[in-house]
Amino acid sequence: MKNIAIVMTLAMIAAVPTIAHHGWAGYAEEEFELSGTLDTQVALAGPHGTMKIKVDNQIWDITLSPPPRVQGAGLTSKSIPLGAKVTVRGHRHLDPKRFEVKTERVIYNGKTYNVYPDRK
Repeated sequence: MKNIAIVMTLAMIAAVPTIAHHGWAGYAEEEFELSGTLDTQVALAGPHGTMKIKVDNQIWDITLSPPPRVQGAGLTSKSIPLGAKVTVRGHRHLDPKRFEVKTERVIYNGKTYNVYPDRK
């Protein structure tokens, strides 16, 4: 019985990163571009960096790459001031009721933060 509990615990621990990871399957194949104002700073906690932008009174969730890659691209919580105009390029969520973009590039003030440099 003790061995079963250990195996179950290890299985649950191993599954957490898989569940938490944002893959590309839930996003459209075609490229998507969106411009708006930064509503919530870049956050580098969790499996992916995040930020929010406001477009026509709608808040969009912007999912970035894992935090080390976001930082490697030079993007931090201090890179873009709140209220600044930004453009994101990536892939929109397949559910049209979800205002979310899995983002490959963030553009601010002429600088491109390429958070997924291996994706074209």
